[in-house]
Amino acid sequence: MHKTMVFVMGLASTLALAADVDPVRLAAEARSQVKPFMMALKGELQKAMKAGGPVNAISVCNEKAPQIAARLSQRSGWELARTSLKVRNPDNAPDAWERKVLERFEQEKAAGADVKKLEYYELVDQDGKKVFRYMKAIPTGGICLECHGPQLKPEVAARLDQLYPHDQARGFEPGDIRGAFTFLKVLD
Repeated sequence: MHKTMVFVMGLASTLALAADVDPVRLAAEARSQVKPFMMALKGELQKAMKAGGPVNAISVCNEKAPQIAARLSQRSGWELARTSLKVRNPDNAPDAWERKVLERFEQEKAAGADVKKLEYYELVDQDGKKVFRYMKAIPTGGICLECHGPQLKPEVAARLDQLYPHDQARGFEPGDIRGAFTFLKVLD
């Protein structure tokens, strides 16, 4: 078990006893939402790449990813989203809690942790409500590099510049932390 999980489970379990909430069950529930989100997004990206290459695939992250997140959120009762320390879309900027987790993921990666296994969860008070928060790191893979890598085709860079004038999400290498899936569930 990853050391972050041990620490967080202990912290969340202590908090949960008072709230009569099972953080281990909630983490498992959140984990069960990662795969459908990831697979739907990956499937749409692959389809768009086959139909028109990386310029065509940009529309998936621009238009379809928020639709996928909204559909899965409505179905699951969780708020599902993506965020990063280097965002392309300012609407996906991390809040303070997400930023701390992303920074922690970067520290753990630097210490040799496997990016594919990085996750964090915690029961927090947010605006006077008990909220369960979960994040799972997104490793930079091959398909990501077409639009997020260090060397972009001119037509890709031009389309990104047009859609995202303040784009920060470039220059990633394979295995970098591209960002994270972030899930939230209000408990009361």
